[in-house]
Amino acid sequence: MAKKIPLERILHNQGFGARKLCRIMVWNDEITVNGQPCDDPNAEFDLENLQYTVRGEAWNYREKSYLMLHKPSNYECSHKTQHHPTIYSLLPHPLVVRDVQCIGRLDEDTTGLILISDDGQFIHRMSSPKHKVPKVYEVTCKHPVDESQIAHILKGVQLIDEDAPIAALTCTKISDHVIHMTLAEGKYHQVKRMVAAISNRVEGLKRIQIGQLKLPDDLAVGEWRWLSEDDMAKLSSE
Repeated sequence: MAKKIPLERILHNQGFGARKLCRIMVWNDEITVNGQPCDDPNAEFDLENLQYTVRGEAWNYREKSYLMLHKPSNYECSHKTQHHPTIYSLLPHPLVVRDVQCIGRLDEDTTGLILISDDGQFIHRMSSPKHKVPKVYEVTCKHPVDESQIAHILKGVQLIDEDAPIAALTCTKISDHVIHMTLAEGKYHQVKRMVAAISNRVEGLKRIQIGQLKLPDDLAVGEWRWLSEDDMAKLSSE
């Protein structure tokens, strides 16, 4: 039989504040559980398929958080920013309280798909160089890209401070100025440095895929959503 947990503790664990605050919200009739009001902070509930509302906002109980975000430009992937807003300001406060972390930072001027979680094992599996999770970038270049430059990227370019040339897994020309580049590494400014090595310059950079998971067309810039079971399956296939 599944263990039941007091409502006060559930709310606290899900990031809704100190236990005293959670207790007060329950007493103030600000919580419903599985569609029913509950004013007893010590009432116990089974966590499986648990649904609740906090001040009218609907939530599902989640032991761990797995999210995707369509990162805008001019946002930093850090809790302590220097020049721009943090991407964590785009998330609900309870998730930030749970100390979610982005998996693989994007530069402030880079947009696109970023994963966020509070599951340490998941973060390690998706970010560790050992697992070589491929990432696809849409790169807009200042100058037209020709086939010899594509071939150079696929063969490998020599970057300063690197012992050996670094090659893209794939590199496809989409238009005169746009390429899709797949990398399995995450070195500092890697895409920009690789494009510079072929005598070009990155004008726009967007991550459009991680593993088999593509940035959804219906996820607007600045929006986030929970990873679905299908999304997780695409990531676990790596």
